[in-house]
Amino acid sequence: MRQTAEGPKTPARTWLTYGQKLFLLATVPLVFAASAMAVLVAVQSRALAEQEIKLLEERLLEAKQSELSNYMSLARTSIGHIYGNAAPDDAQAKTRVAQILAAMTYGSDGFFFVYDYDGTNLVSPKQTYLINRNWWDVPNQDGEYVVRRLVEIARQGGGIHEYVWPKPSTGVATPMYSYVIGLQDWRWAVGTGIWIDDVIAQVASARAATEARIQRTFLWIAGITLLALLLVFVSGLWINIRERRLADTKLKALTQRIFDTQEEERSRVARELHDGISQILIGVRYGLDIAGRRLRAGKPGVAEGILSSTDGLNDAIQEVRRISRDLRPGVLDDLGLGPALKTLVDEFAARTGIHSEFDTAVFRNRLTAEAKTALYRVAQEALTNIERHANATEVKLRAWGHRSGATLRIEDNGVGMDLHRQDTRPGVGLRNMAERIEHLDGNLQIQSTAAGTVVTAQIPLKHLLRSDSSPPPARKESA
Repeated sequence: MRQTAEGPKTPARTWLTYGQKLFLLATVPLVFAASAMAVLVAVQSRALAEQEIKLLEERLLEAKQSELSNYMSLARTSIGHIYGNAAPDDAQAKTRVAQILAAMTYGSDGFFFVYDYDGTNLVSPKQTYLINRNWWDVPNQDGEYVVRRLVEIARQGGGIHEYVWPKPSTGVATPMYSYVIGLQDWRWAVGTGIWIDDVIAQVASARAATEARIQRTFLWIAGITLLALLLVFVSGLWINIRERRLADTKLKALTQRIFDTQEEERSRVARELHDGISQILIGVRYGLDIAGRRLRAGKPGVAEGILSSTDGLNDAIQEVRRISRDLRPGVLDDLGLGPALKTLVDEFAARTGIHSEFDTAVFRNRLTAEAKTALYRVAQEALTNIERHANATEVKLRAWGHRSGATLRIEDNGVGMDLHRQDTRPGVGLRNMAERIEHLDGNLQIQSTAAGTVVTAQIPLKHLLRSDSSPPPARKESA
């Protein structure tokens, strides 16, 4: 297998840290809410603005149409007395009417125009290039035949029409409204127009102002969102630093407690080795020395010395087994929690002389290894505390399983302890008991009065393995 010069490729890191997850958890809903609010504000603002703009446009156009109607009323008044008394072929009357209409101008672009029904322009004072020319077949820049439509409206009695036409003052094709009436006897279409580019400009200005307000609203929302994100980031950073400091403090305290526990355990094992096994082995050594001297001197009693030393070695072996069992009882792994607790209670009763009762339902190794160890250590620590401090004459230990998990209960009739004193702190043993149970998501309760102490440890159901057979009935033992 050939190896390339490049080293192994490390996989890209895809997992987020706890702080990053917390920041995303706080910022993603905030950004989503701000975005949704911005979109909603924009949609609602545009809808409301469009309604207002449409209403403004309608009002402006209505004003233009009313203005056109007034102009046409003025034109009717000016030519009515001539047209009403003239014959259909009265050329002189037609000339006088054309002159009156040509003279009626208003503003920089307002004027009256006249087309005959064939499409020939007769009057156009401000666009004189239209006069005497036929515009029937000439479309405007939008392709609309404007003169045809104006004549059609005049034939029908009159009305308003919107179209695009060059504005006299600029020469640019601009939308306009024209009011047309028909002089049916003369076959004339008489009208006037108002360009509505000012209306379009006002509507465009209103729409631009609306867009500007919406953009300012977006900027405000974005600024508030950024400020909120900054506050979330700063507060998250502060919480993260604070939590890290607290975690470091707790970790240091936990590490120191572990060291203290280890040193205490080592001191206990060292004392037991020195006070027990060491003393026994020293006695064995002296016995063997004496037996050796007697053997070399030919004196009697050699066999008795060897036998005594053998008994001492047996005691040392039993002491080693006891210490090993205290560190980690093999019966806990081999037979389960019930036999291990039974052995622990028997040894406690034999060692202290305290009347002890043990009541249990056989678990048949249904507990997980962590649960067995935790309950065993709780029982071991509780019995140690009873032996050292309780001055009890009776101890009851019970362990059983139920629908919620498993429970261990240790009860004594000793002097109890005051758990509510402010000048006392829980010892290492009690803390270890609580931490072991809490690590398994369980619950440890200690109730102590002058009549005795009750320690109850509960393990949740998730630490019990499934079993097809139901547990046998509880058995009660005393030692």
